[in-house]
Amino acid sequence: MVLHETNSPFSREQAELLNKLLPTLTDGQRFWLCGYLAATLSGASAAAPAPAAQAAAGGTVASPAAPQAAAPQAASAAPAVPALPKEATVLYGSQTGNSKKVANQLAERLKGAGYEVTVSAMNDFKTNALKKVTRLFIVVSTHGEGEPPDNALSFYEFLHSKRAPRLDGLPFSVLALGDTSYEKFCQTGKDFDKRLEELGGRRIAPRVDCDVDFEDAANGWIESVLAALADEEAASAAGAVPAGGASGAAEAAVAAAVPSAPAAPAAAYSRSNPFRAAVLENLNLNGRGSDRETRHVELSLEGSGLTYEPGDALGIYPENRPQLVEELIEAAGWKADEPVPAGKDGELPLREALIRHYEITVLTKPLLEQAAELTGHPKLKELTAPGREQALREYIAGRDLVDLIRDFELKGVPAKTFVPILRKIPPRLYSIASSLKAHPDEAHLTIRKVVYEAHGRTRYGVCSTYVAERAEPGSELPVFVQQNENFRLPADPDAPIIMIGPGTGVAPFRAFLEEREETGAGGKSWLFFGDRHFFTDFLYQVEWQRWLKNGVLTRMDVAFSRDQERKIYVQHRMLEKAKELYAWLEEGAYVYVCGDKSRMAQDVHAALETVIRREGGLSEDEAAEYLKRMQQERRYQRDVY
Repeated sequence: MVLHETNSPFSREQAELLNKLLPTLTDGQRFWLCGYLAATLSGASAAAPAPAAQAAAGGTVASPAAPQAAAPQAASAAPAVPALPKEATVLYGSQTGNSKKVANQLAERLKGAGYEVTVSAMNDFKTNALKKVTRLFIVVSTHGEGEPPDNALSFYEFLHSKRAPRLDGLPFSVLALGDTSYEKFCQTGKDFDKRLEELGGRRIAPRVDCDVDFEDAANGWIESVLAALADEEAASAAGAVPAGGASGAAEAAVAAAVPSAPAAPAAAYSRSNPFRAAVLENLNLNGRGSDRETRHVELSLEGSGLTYEPGDALGIYPENRPQLVEELIEAAGWKADEPVPAGKDGELPLREALIRHYEITVLTKPLLEQAAELTGHPKLKELTAPGREQALREYIAGRDLVDLIRDFELKGVPAKTFVPILRKIPPRLYSIASSLKAHPDEAHLTIRKVVYEAHGRTRYGVCSTYVAERAEPGSELPVFVQQNENFRLPADPDAPIIMIGPGTGVAPFRAFLEEREETGAGGKSWLFFGDRHFFTDFLYQVEWQRWLKNGVLTRMDVAFSRDQERKIYVQHRMLEKAKELYAWLEEGAYVYVCGDKSRMAQDVHAALETVIRREGGLSEDEAAEYLKRMQQERRYQRDVY
């Protein structure tokens, strides 16, 4: 939204200055500014900053409302209550580790402010302890199409059941992590936020919904929580309960809290500061005649200080395909050398900014809404209007920015105006296919090049194409390690493991077996692998055969779907081996599934339930409960996407 002197209390000069400043601010800077301004407004009500902070989180600037004269009296009339103990509980639900990272950052800041803090994954938290919680902070991601991550599922179901206790007056706040390219953006966080309020909780800082580039927004949320708690302490000392989110003198604590309680020191190289890893090897694993191209990429981590464990992922910041960038510049009528803003990089020539900084291959609802507001295009406004969700969903699927420019005849919209509404290219995560013990200072990846036809044009996966076509030995890729504690080998090296990974989903299991070979683990291992054709698509065939020969891999079942008339997948092999599979489960085997979430993982889950039901003589509900117990015991782990 653009401020004008006619619809706000600002003069023309003030409005121009604000319109120059606000688009350049990060989410964290907006939160800080909200706090700073609130601290200077002695007549602001306790609840007033909440909507301002919410607006900051969403990136929308609203015209300030007129001050309410009754606010100071309302705040002073709040009932007197005893001060709460300085305790806080931080629960996280995380599929890839980002939520855990933010939860720990919040915990460190709370400890620095003198709080006794409990930090826990949701599946480790005892639900009967919820009534005893003094303050509750939720950090949770959304997985797939609006679903909770695996380690949040049991707590999510409990909180939404009739067994959930009343939480009258419980101070809480929620940080939601998600991806705006999905329709149900941050849905799990929204569900938790709504449910805690329904149970009587008191939201002390507004929920913040983060896109894939979440760091600034997450830091802003942490500051708003600290400010709200400072307000709570001040109000308790004065004998009153604050009416709502962070406000008043507490917002002044935002600025002071930053240096006084620093977050734990970050690694030299991280998501926000990636290491430039040299490419050592880049090989095509598929045989001649295959209709697929799967790259085995070996990267050097020497000198980075980066470490990882089997099950972790490596994040890569890719670049857009130069040919697509040229096509976009031509479609929009832009000049390749025109300087445009590029976040922390300052200004860059347009072509470079589009290659390195901005996402141009995915359309999202927020992007189309901003484009409609920016251009005023009537058909685009119609498409993004309320009630048109299905039509918008259908349009977005499989289209990119070139389609948007052409379909709505947006050629001529200035690049400096349009480019800032694009989001930063998010990193792509790939399961690491190696053990650090077997390959010191290296990380290996298994990446399938994505190419497909949609809406009359050939589409290319951003990162897979970047790696397949341009990551030659000697070049460098910006990378970071993404820990995944929800996908780990058993602590007991003698425990049996069952690994199910079709296609590139087999990558972490190569790491598992390398690790077990290096450590001399004695537990049995069973791999289910599938792909299209035996002769051209049997990824890492020689290595599996060597491990079968030396006993590191106990047994292997394969499913090549296109080698016979009836398609055969890994779940079919599982059902064929049901008796042996169930015997392994009863012996305490750990089950790992990696790969496609939308179809494969669901089919494998259903096959496991069928095996347990038939071989164990159980009902459907009992089989489902069997698998749920395995998840709670960390004996059923999934890395699905």
